[in-house]
Amino acid sequence: MNSTQAHTPNTPHHDSPVRHVVQFSGGVGSALSAVRVVERHGPQNMTLLIADTQVEDPDLWRFSREFSDLIEVPLTIVADGRTPWQLFHDVRFLGNDRLAPCTRHLKQIPCRTWMQENAPPATSVAYIGIEPTKKDRPRASAITRNWAPWRVEYPLLDGPDRTKADLLNELRSLGVRPPRLYDLGFEHNNCGGGCVRAGQRQWKRLLTTFPDRYAHAEEQEEALRSHLNKDVSILKRQRGTATSPLTLRDLRHEEEAAG
Repeated sequence: MNSTQAHTPNTPHHDSPVRHVVQFSGGVGSALSAVRVVERHGPQNMTLLIADTQVEDPDLWRFSREFSDLIEVPLTIVADGRTPWQLFHDVRFLGNDRLAPCTRHLKQIPCRTWMQENAPPATSVAYIGIEPTKKDRPRASAITRNWAPWRVEYPLLDGPDRTKADLLNELRSLGVRPPRLYDLGFEHNNCGGGCVRAGQRQWKRLLTTFPDRYAHAEEQEEALRSHLNKDVSILKRQRGTATSPLTLRDLRHEEEAAG
């Protein structure tokens, strides 16, 4: 065991400055978490660490640059280099709302690799932007376990629950315009609105808001179904307790028929 690993991660080395690493997604939760870290510790020894999935909305990067300038902490960008679709092809699995290998391979692994190389657990803290809602709070314990041996903190979880609108208004009050996907009705600012973890409502919104992105996802899903020779899909149709695949092509046809 090397000297870094020998130290308890919850007790930072007092001989070295603590490195504060915000796992920055380009969304409102991680942005306001970064604000809290700056308020408590200043921008020195702080990192905004973001993973590029190659499919983000361009306005995510506009927002990220402006926010980085606002808090005076430069962006540190890591990338696997593949898109989610390239990854699904490589691992021979189509991501869905229950299991999304893209999260692990395109975000978690590149960020963790950077942490291993630049942020020793004994002298570093990882900050996660879980939003203060009843739905999101329970995620903290599992995230803490997954990030071991680093110490993990959640700057937004103290205090009462807050709505997405509350968080976005706070972000606007700082003088920075939130990413446009929020104004367009998307719940999260990731993967250009085409996240495989999203449900039918968001995919319908993608169809009407960014039909070209929907068409690309539909084409890629059909190609992967053919490549795997399996009746798989991102979405599921549920009738009672029974579920069945619901392809993006079928969803589009249903929306066009309802019209």
